[in-house]
Amino acid sequence: MSVVLGVDSSKLPPVALASGESSPHAVLERVVELGFGGVLFRSILDLDPSLDPAVLADVRAHADELGLRLEAGIAKVNPYMTAELPEIRELGGGDYVRGLQLMIKAASAIGITELWTATAGWKRQYPGRFQYDRFRTDAPWGDQLRAIEGLLLLLRPALLDAGCHLNVETHEEITSVEVVRLVEAVGPDAIGITFDVANVAVRGELPSAAARRCAPYTRMSHLRDIALWPTPTGYLRFVVPFGEGVIDWPSVWTPLADAPLSMVTIEGLEAGGLRSKKPVDVADPAWIEGHPDLDAGEVAALTALAESYRERAESGERPDLAELDGAGDQTDFLTAGRHFLARSLRQEHAA
Repeated sequence: MSVVLGVDSSKLPPVALASGESSPHAVLERVVELGFGGVLFRSILDLDPSLDPAVLADVRAHADELGLRLEAGIAKVNPYMTAELPEIRELGGGDYVRGLQLMIKAASAIGITELWTATAGWKRQYPGRFQYDRFRTDAPWGDQLRAIEGLLLLLRPALLDAGCHLNVETHEEITSVEVVRLVEAVGPDAIGITFDVANVAVRGELPSAAARRCAPYTRMSHLRDIALWPTPTGYLRFVVPFGEGVIDWPSVWTPLADAPLSMVTIEGLEAGGLRSKKPVDVADPAWIEGHPDLDAGEVAALTALAESYRERAESGERPDLAELDGAGDQTDFLTAGRHFLARSLRQEHAA
């Protein structure tokens, strides 16, 4: 696999755009300082909130001068949560779809044709499964999926006209099986997948199995390693430094070797170095009922990985639960991750 090693700008210290204290130009410079060859801006609006063509072209020119690959995102595509993104409706003059179409057109105009999106957001302030829109009681997940498919179909003409792919992330609320269905329903000439290898375990899916499902359509990526810690109802998922978690990287790279993927992107730690702790209650009947495609073999494999990780932590080989609940260094995570992925990809290529 010959790809660019990139980084997600939304978790890039100390110039993360989410802080409101940076600029896309500062992000580009920081990406080079850290030794990466590309950057994913989570939203094209991060380059300029008004989508001014001259401003966008200036950022593109700067990236080209630095030899960086650029990818970007548009907003999320779940009609049940558009009220959480009023700036997109504002951009479209009151029309959310129009706002998305303008973002697609603006990205294409500066040569960004691989676009990120997701189907919901993580509500960490709520308990257990209610952190995920999948378990909303006012809007059953099946209704949300149908609405998402409908919105993607509305965007299909704009994507084809712009020569873009809109790549739906295997985000915390959606399974890889469901993402593949969306791609096949709307059409892989317009829709692809952003494969997040760490998120699939939140939905009870084994990373290697999810990689096999997603590989034919994977055009973008979010890469992190994970620790799993057993609980009475399942396990907790934490993000950990590459090579210190439970992901079997060769089994992920093998199916992705032929994927239409030009950049592999590290997603860093949360603000403050938090490790994105997420409960996964695979033994809870309500959780199980919400996953009609659940594979018992994959769940059993993940449960075994959680027990194995705890054993290694108890022997001192890995951080224990108290350490996992703490914070890591965001910059070290990215730098070490870049070195790990470069070695891992070289080994995969040599094999």
